[in-house]
Amino acid sequence: MKTLAHFLTDKSGATVVEYGLLASLISVAMIVGLGSFSDSLLDVLDTISTAMSGAPS
Repeated sequence: MKTLAHFLTDKSGATVVEYGLLASLISVAMIVGLGSFSDSLLDVLDTISTAMSGAPS
């Protein structure tokens, strides 16, 4: 009976779940942020490439 009472009052499992949720939230935010950043970076590189291809060699 003591073991069951100890298991029910133990909060360490909740901490692991909270850390897991926090890690997944950070991962989703990074994926979304890097996706929009990569689009902007591709636009900049395309502009540079176009400018360089028109330059005399």
